[in-house]
Amino acid sequence: MTASTTPGTAPGRTVGVAVVGLGGAVASTAVAGVELLRLGSGTTDGLPFAGLEGVAGLARYEDLVFGGWDLCGDNLAKAAEVHGVLDYRQMQAVSSALEGVVPWPAAGDEEFCRRVGGDNVVAVAPSGGSTGLRPVVDHLVADLERFRSSGGRDGGPLDAVVVVNLASTERYPDLADPAFATAAAFEAAVDAGHDGIPPAMVYAYAAVLTGCPFVNFTPSVGADVPALEELARRHGVPVAGKDGKTGQTMMKTVLAPAFRSRALRVEGWYSTNILGNRDGQALDDPASLASKLGTKGGVLDGILGYPVEDHVVRIDYYRPRGDAKEAWDNIDLVGFLGQRMQVKVDFLCRDSVLAAPLVLELARFADLAQQRGESGPLEQLGYFFKSPHVPAGARVEHALHEQERALLEWVRTGSASVAGAE
Repeated sequence: MTASTTPGTAPGRTVGVAVVGLGGAVASTAVAGVELLRLGSGTTDGLPFAGLEGVAGLARYEDLVFGGWDLCGDNLAKAAEVHGVLDYRQMQAVSSALEGVVPWPAAGDEEFCRRVGGDNVVAVAPSGGSTGLRPVVDHLVADLERFRSSGGRDGGPLDAVVVVNLASTERYPDLADPAFATAAAFEAAVDAGHDGIPPAMVYAYAAVLTGCPFVNFTPSVGADVPALEELARRHGVPVAGKDGKTGQTMMKTVLAPAFRSRALRVEGWYSTNILGNRDGQALDDPASLASKLGTKGGVLDGILGYPVEDHVVRIDYYRPRGDAKEAWDNIDLVGFLGQRMQVKVDFLCRDSVLAAPLVLELARFADLAQQRGESGPLEQLGYFFKSPHVPAGARVEHALHEQERALLEWVRTGSASVAGAE
């Protein structure tokens, strides 16, 4: 399917995607993919919802326009060349377009992400009595407002902006911190420059203040605290996350329901990953790794209905592999008459090739949700995440087929039964 026939709304509705981590492998791959579709030289393979037709308000892929922040200021052509995801012909086709996309200065904090840095940073000084993190928030808000007013391909305004967090994984903050309990406490903490607020939350807060849906594709804590949920509802902003479900965990949420259906007891599940991209480099820090393992390790028990005592997950940074990740699983099963069996899965995947299409779908659906007047956690988008952000008290559904059913029901009807209350 070429760009001229991609389903969605008629040309004219333009949605800006403001990416945190714009220079990363996932973001540069997503931008390149849209450019290839626009040129008619790309296909919709890997885009799970390219076949949706007749959904009022659903933006076309070609009508997505990208901007965003990164600690590295290289334009996306240079970034894509470094990441090595695109082949030679693809790079030749999109290099001129990617050269025109240059990341805005980013807000980072080495206390939350130690392995990834850069010199393209927000430089703000307190003004008008503003102190703490407020000048940084104001700077990010100004970026988003400028993008919305003049980010169109012709320099004109965008119809909407969605913020997507694709930055490197941060260590977890103290979730019991009173600053995260209420909107008033959080805003006071921002003004006071509270050092327990991670960058992902700062971006989420700026998105909410600007009325932009916020999608957290990382394991970092973004809008998934009571304070930011309260603010999101107050400002009419949908939020979704967290941690994109792309490779190994996606396979778990497909296989585990099958084992449960056939009453095959999972005695143990050993998972290991090796990857050498920037995400792998960030996860080489134990604090960031703990955040990632938390989202990867939580899917099995809820699907199977019992705890898997020997569920082991390992992630190792291995530089030579680059973006070509290997995810290997050994599954020990117990069946009829107590007989033991094994399943082994070796997924030799391209990390960004799996993730980038999901980012495009999420931008379209988050924008659609806002058009439909939704705010707060979008649990119907759990299909895309290892740790879906759901309203307080709701059960998290992890089985991929159930998540897909709920998402498609919502897309077509505007409502869906995703998960019941506990």
